[in-house]
Amino acid sequence: MYTQAMDTMGKDAGDDKKKAVRSAEEMRLEERFDAHIDAGDFIEAKDWMPEHYRKTLVRQISQHAHSEIVGMLPEGNWIGRAPTLKRKAILLAKVQDEGGHGLYLYAAAETLGTSRDQMVDALHSGRAKYSSIFNYPTLTWADMGTIGWLVDGAAIMNQVPICRCSYAPYARAMIRICREESFHQRQGYEALLTMMTHGTEAQKAMVQDAVNRWWWPSVMMFGPPDDQSPNSAQSMRWGIKRFSNDELRQKFIDATVEQARILGVTLPDPDLKWNEERQAHDFGAIDWSEFWRVIGGDGPCNRERLQARVDAWEDGAWVREAAMAHANKQQMKEAA
Repeated sequence: MYTQAMDTMGKDAGDDKKKAVRSAEEMRLEERFDAHIDAGDFIEAKDWMPEHYRKTLVRQISQHAHSEIVGMLPEGNWIGRAPTLKRKAILLAKVQDEGGHGLYLYAAAETLGTSRDQMVDALHSGRAKYSSIFNYPTLTWADMGTIGWLVDGAAIMNQVPICRCSYAPYARAMIRICREESFHQRQGYEALLTMMTHGTEAQKAMVQDAVNRWWWPSVMMFGPPDDQSPNSAQSMRWGIKRFSNDELRQKFIDATVEQARILGVTLPDPDLKWNEERQAHDFGAIDWSEFWRVIGGDGPCNRERLQARVDAWEDGAWVREAAMAHANKQQMKEAA
């Protein structure tokens, strides 16, 4: 759902240590790889690829998978408190979708030679990150609609280009994910529109409060400015990314302004205005210190979210052990 890994994580140990000598075979393989990238061809799991390309993909795809799984927590908190059966069914379906997205993405990352256990261990130990947006609390029911509208809207803006990612297993997984994310965005917007059209004054105020709290974190979801994102250029060269952080952020803001007008809410940015010369909206300064603080583990819910995932993993140990025992038993039967 959310891919900040290439911008917010350091390089793996040894990434800066270039080999003194490359064999002629390695140079030939790299030239062929570059030719595939330049031609816009997909790279499959069994194709040769540079090690740094592989590591970059593992970081990004695993962080994306972690984000989907952790992203179930703030919304799952409201399943039992949904105002109607219809809203409960929609929210249940959405949370289920997010679990499926995590499954697709973990499977895509495994094609790169890393195991599910390795990825989960990296998350639980703090070595891997997930999107900073999920470290904010969901205080009211209006947050459910606002997450669908803003957070999933930002995710779609970021993820649709990944359907053309140069790594084919990731691109294929993203096609279904983006279709489902589009549903999530529409249901969030519809929920807010219902509250703003038919709700009480208190409910309308609840929507505005949610928008005020989620706007800037949503704008930050695209990652730091391009001049502070040293890894983005290489990822774009490889076709992992198709647009820069700032380009995607601008597209998201331009699309959202008109939607906010129809909703009847005010986006909490006094500097937001249309620039006729640029044919785009100018917007205010982003508090990047908050972004880096949350990424660094000091957000409102960082510890709570990570502990919930660790607890769930430990509580489910018996299920994994039973599944392994059953698989071993079946193997012994087949061998006999």
